[in-house]
Amino acid sequence: MALPTILNKHTVYIKSNQPNNGIRLIQLMLVYVVSLNSALGQTQDTKLHISHLTGDFFIYTTYNTYEGNKIPANGMYLLTHEGVVLFDTPWDTTQFQPLLDSIQLKHHKKVSVCIATHWHSDRTEGLEYYKKQGIKTYTTTLTDEWSKKNGKKRAEFCMTKDTLFTVGQHSFTTYYPGPGHTADNIVLWFEQEKILYGGCLIKGTDASDLGYLGDANVLEYENTLRNVQKKYPNPKFIIISHSDWNNNHSLKHSIRLAKKLKKKNTTTDQH
Repeated sequence: MALPTILNKHTVYIKSNQPNNGIRLIQLMLVYVVSLNSALGQTQDTKLHISHLTGDFFIYTTYNTYEGNKIPANGMYLLTHEGVVLFDTPWDTTQFQPLLDSIQLKHHKKVSVCIATHWHSDRTEGLEYYKKQGIKTYTTTLTDEWSKKNGKKRAEFCMTKDTLFTVGQHSFTTYYPGPGHTADNIVLWFEQEKILYGGCLIKGTDASDLGYLGDANVLEYENTLRNVQKKYPNPKFIIISHSDWNNNHSLKHSIRLAKKLKKKNTTTDQH
């Protein structure tokens, strides 16, 4: 694999270089309509579910099995005049192409950019596949280091700092608040719509704990979440990875969980 391109920029402007051959692709995809019905039908047993969030924003959900349980993994995509921006990749490896096909059929647009928010497979597994499709893939340099160390998929471009992206008519920023779920987790902020894309760093209000902590910083988790809260105090939407994203109290709930976790581990260390 070629080494990633390092971006020492605060601002990135994306212009799609993919041709607009949507009609031809739709015609080709009609051949596969039967096989795609399960992906597009939105049934209870579907492997890929797409929901409208607001405006040009959509949430997609794929699934995988963890400790014997079927776990949803939410990602997001954004429609722009320069193509579609994908935030994180499907966890289910069988859904890389069906997601692209579904977006093409639903919106008549191609995915031009994909940004992953940390190194775990539920965020990065499709990076190399999407790169081969001509999609520009991005992570932070820290995520790339951890991906390389753990044998995970890597992006074509790496950000060295928090970055403002402008893609078509939309702009958004990446923000690294500190270690939490992983050492490298970032969030994304969409100022105009007040959308906070929290990924796996933030847990749902139905969560009784912060989930998998094998790569977490249990002592810094609370501070990291408070950094997010301080920087983005009034989000209208908070999108999280593995639970219901319709409740914007998830950040406050996660802070309470992280506070308990820190207290528990501080007490344990003292003994």
